[in-house]
Amino acid sequence: MEIVMTLLSRRLLSAGVLAFALVPATQLCAADNPKEIYVDWATYNPVSMLLKEKGFVEKEFAKDGIKVVWVQTNSSSNALQFLNAGSINFGSTAGSAALVARINGNPIKSVYVYSRPEWTALVTTKDSGINKVADLKGKKVAMVRGTDPHIFAVRALLTAGLTDKDITPVLVQQHADGGNLLIRGDVDAWAGLDPMMAQHEIKDGARLFYRNREANTWGILNVREEFAKDHPDIVRRVISAYEEARKYSLANYDELKKTFIAVTKLPDDIVDKQLKERTELTHNKVGPAQRESILEAGLALQKAGVIGASVDVKKAVDDLIDDRYVTAAN
Repeated sequence: MEIVMTLLSRRLLSAGVLAFALVPATQLCAADNPKEIYVDWATYNPVSMLLKEKGFVEKEFAKDGIKVVWVQTNSSSNALQFLNAGSINFGSTAGSAALVARINGNPIKSVYVYSRPEWTALVTTKDSGINKVADLKGKKVAMVRGTDPHIFAVRALLTAGLTDKDITPVLVQQHADGGNLLIRGDVDAWAGLDPMMAQHEIKDGARLFYRNREANTWGILNVREEFAKDHPDIVRRVISAYEEARKYSLANYDELKKTFIAVTKLPDDIVDKQLKERTELTHNKVGPAQRESILEAGLALQKAGVIGASVDVKKAVDDLIDDRYVTAAN
C-alpha cells in the first residue's frame, strides 16, 4: 500500500464580488493576436456552459477574426493536463488542484473565480455501514487523482487521524466512473463530484456521509502563463466575457438550468440540487478568501505527505494567483 500511495501522490502532483472593473488595456502590452483561442467548458463549471451557449466570447473576438475553439474537460485533472500540454489556453479547475499542478511545474496562472461550489463530498450507499470518516479505514474509495474530490478525501482522512495509507484508493479516469463503481458495490465509498453526486443521491439513495463546504476549494479559471504574458489583453477580454455570463446566469436561472439540462440530459430535481443548493455564483476575483482556501488545502496536503516538506506552499500560492485582471468587492 505504501508503494501504491507513493505513486498516487506522485500522480496527483503530476496532474497537475459583484462590482467589477478591468485593468485598462493600455496598461497591458501584447504580442500579435493568435488566430484561435482554446477555452474549456465543463459540467462542474455551469457558467462555462452558458458562456458557450450564448456566444459571448465569440462576440468579443469577432472583430479581430479570432476563432474560439471549445474543448470539454471532465475534471480538474483533465483540464490541467490539457493546459500543461498547451491543448487549451483557458481551463476550469478547483483551486487546490491548480496549486498542486503549479507546484509540480504546470505553467499556469489562476485569474478568475467562476463559482463557489460545494461540489464534492464523501459518498456511500444508502445501506452502507459507513457513517463517518473513521469508518473508511481499510475500505476501498474511488476517486479521480489530481482533483478537488481527491484532495477533499485526503483532508477528510486527516480529520480522523488517518492518511492515504489507511484506505485502498481506487483510481478512475472520470468522476462518473467512481459513482458507478459505488452503486455497483465495487467500492465502499466515493469522493464524489456534482452533477454525478447529486444524480446518485436522488436516483440511488446514495448518502453524503461527510460534507465540509469550506474544504471545497473555489472554481477557478486558469490560463497558461506564457499565453497570459504574450496576450494579457485577450485574457482580460475572455474574463470580461466570463463576467457577462456569470451575471447573466445570476439574473436568468431558468435559462442557465435549461442550458445545463440540454447538455447533461439530467432531470430538473438533480440539476436544481447542484445549481440551487450547492453552487454560488456571486464572486469573481481570486481574492483573500480564495487565496486562504487554496493555501489551507496546500498545507493540509503537505501535512499528509502529498506535497513535499521542503515546498514553500505560501510562495507557490503567490506564484499561482494573478488577480490583476479583476477588481471586485464581496
